[in-house]
Amino acid sequence: MTSTQPKALKTVDPAAPDTLAIDLRTAVMRTSRRLRVEATGDVITPGQYTVLAQLNESGSRTLRELADREHVQAPSMTRIVNALADQGFVGRSAHPEDGRQVRIDITDAGRTVLEEARSQRTAWLAQRVAGLSGEERLILSQAARIMQEMSGK
Repeated sequence: MTSTQPKALKTVDPAAPDTLAIDLRTAVMRTSRRLRVEATGDVITPGQYTVLAQLNESGSRTLRELADREHVQAPSMTRIVNALADQGFVGRSAHPEDGRQVRIDITDAGRTVLEEARSQRTAWLAQRVAGLSGEERLILSQAARIMQEMSGK
């Protein structure tokens, strides 16, 4: 086996959910980390990507709401939003109910860069999937469906 070939998968006893859970968690985290690093590009950072994705999915938010959703401190979120605003990917507006707060929303340019990053991530993953056998792709397809069901999608 060369260093570029995947390691053989362990056979997991279906009665050992803890072992399977560890293997799944590890695989999901490594894949997620690789997707963030390999396919975010030079335009936005992984943290900026997640903020744009949140705004695109949920609509405008305050800095505090974004910080809470991303589990970061307000000063960290302020830096992320400032960088996105400097690039024209988010805009700020007055909060309609509380003049002390500012609402952050994704711009058309932000949607464009988000879609480009998503396309890069999909292409990166598709390239790796293309190298698998038909049987391995079928197994991954089944695993993806099961994982989506487990996560409530």
